[in-house]
Amino acid sequence: MNKIFTKLGLTSLALLPSLAMAAPAVADKADNAFMMICTALVLFMSIPGIALFYGGLIRGKNVLSMLTQVAVTFSLVCVLWVVYGYSLAFSEGNPFFGGFGWAMLKNIQLTAVMGSFYQYIHVAFQASFACITVGLIVGAIAERIRFSAVLIFVGVWLTLSYLPIAHMVWAGGFLAQDGALDFAGGTVVHINAAVAGLVGAYLVGKRAGFGKEAFKPHNLPMVFTGTAILYVGWFGFNAGSASAANEIAALAFLNTVVATAGAVLAWTFGEWAVRGKPSLLGACSGFIAGLVAITPACGYVGVGGALIIGLVGGLAGLWGVTTLKKWLRVDDPCDVFGVHGVCGIVGCILTGVFASSSLGGVGYAQGVTMGHQVWVQLFSVGLTIVWSGVVAFIGFKLADLIVGLRVPEEHEREGLDVNSHGENAYNQ
Repeated sequence: MNKIFTKLGLTSLALLPSLAMAAPAVADKADNAFMMICTALVLFMSIPGIALFYGGLIRGKNVLSMLTQVAVTFSLVCVLWVVYGYSLAFSEGNPFFGGFGWAMLKNIQLTAVMGSFYQYIHVAFQASFACITVGLIVGAIAERIRFSAVLIFVGVWLTLSYLPIAHMVWAGGFLAQDGALDFAGGTVVHINAAVAGLVGAYLVGKRAGFGKEAFKPHNLPMVFTGTAILYVGWFGFNAGSASAANEIAALAFLNTVVATAGAVLAWTFGEWAVRGKPSLLGACSGFIAGLVAITPACGYVGVGGALIIGLVGGLAGLWGVTTLKKWLRVDDPCDVFGVHGVCGIVGCILTGVFASSSLGGVGYAQGVTMGHQVWVQLFSVGLTIVWSGVVAFIGFKLADLIVGLRVPEEHEREGLDVNSHGENAYNQ
C-alpha cells in the first residue's frame, strides 16, 4: 500500500505493523514553510524577473508588449494548471500522461501530504515551474508576434509538451523509468522552452530590418534588475526541488552559488578575450548561463563538479549567442536558445558525468555506470528536443491558421506597445 500511495504522489498513510489501522502522516512545519518560501521565490522569477530581464533586452517601443505577454501567459498557465495541468502532469496514468483524477484539484484532501509538506503547496510549486517555462519562450518571438497568437500557442504547447515531459521526468513516467536525472528542470524547463522558442523564431520570421538596423537592448539597468531577481529566485527553483529543508537542499543551494559564479567569470573573460571589452550584458548573460547549466545537476553533483559545470556553461552560452546563433541564422531577440537551450543541454549531459561518487557526486543507481548514465542523459535531451519541437510547430501553425502569427509590418515598425496594447512605456 505504501508503494501505491507513493506512486500516486501521496504519503498520507503510514502502515502500522498490524496493518489493522492507518494513521495519517503529519506535514513537517519546517518543510512546509520552506516549500512555501521556495514557491514564492520561483513565482518572483516570472513576475517581475523574466518580465524585466526580457523587457530590458528588447527595444523601448515593445517593452510593454513583453511585460504584458509575460504577465498574461503567467496567469493563463496558472488557470490551466488548476483546471487540468497538475492532474495530467502528476497524477497516476501512463508513461507519458497522468489522468484527470485531480482535475480542478478534486480528490485532493485539504490535509493530503506530498512527502513532508501539504500537497496544495506541491500544486503551487509545480505551477510556478510551468509558468516560468512558458515565460521563457516569449523572448524568442518578441517584437513581431500577435498577442492572440501567443495565447493560442501557450494553450497548445503547455498541454502537449510541458505536461507530458514533466510527467515523464518528475512523476515516474517514461524518462524517470529510464533513469534520467533532472533535479530541477534541465529538460522539463530549459531545453523544452528553448526548442519551442527556436521553432517559433523560425516560423514567425525575422523582425523587419533585422541584419540591416541596429537592434540593441533599450535598458541595461532593467536587464540587470531582472537578472538579480532571477538569481535570487533561482534558489527557490533549485533548493526547493529537494522537496524538504534537508542536506540535498543545502547541496543544491551551494552548487547554485558556485556554478553561477564560475559561469559569470567564464563568460566575462571569454567575451573580454574575443571582443576586447567585458560588458554588463555579458555578465548578466553569464549569470543566466550558470543558473541554467547547474539546474539539472544541482542536487546530484559535488561542489567541484558544480564549478566545472558553471565554467563550461558560461563558455557554452557565449558560444551559443555568438557563433551558434549565426550558424542557425535565427532572430532570437533574447537568446533563449543560445542560453537556455545550449546551457540546458550541457548541464544535462554533465550531470551524467559529475553525479559519479568518484567525482564528488551522490552516485548512480545500483549497477549504473557513467557511460550508461551519460547515454540516458543524451536520450532524455534528444527526446525533449524532438517532442517540444514537434508540438511547438503544431502550436504555432494552429495559431497562424486561426489568427495569424505576425502583426502587420507598419505596426511592427511603429511598435507593439501602441498598436497591440494602446500604451507607451515612455513619454515621446
